[in-house]
Amino acid sequence: MRAFADALEVIPMALSENSGMNPIQTMTEARAKQVKESNPALGIDCLHKGTNDMQHQHVIETLIGKKQQISLATQMVRMILKIDDIRKPGESEE
Repeated sequence: MRAFADALEVIPMALSENSGMNPIQTMTEARAKQVKESNPALGIDCLHKGTNDMQHQHVIETLIGKKQQISLATQMVRMILKIDDIRKPGESEE
């Protein structure tokens, strides 16, 4: 379960890095602010608008949409993990 949670954190880290911010520092600050303010709508301020509150920036995702995204990603990983044998081109089947 922890590995799954860590995998989800890759997205905001990539967002912050691609926005020219220090990803580790940005994630640490965002997490601390979420705990301090008890606000789950806090995220990464990629547009440098001065607020981390995604509701104030009008960045809103529906719960249904988010559930679908996570479900599809999980299904894709399961399909990849089901691969039993990987063959290199030119290897004969026995």
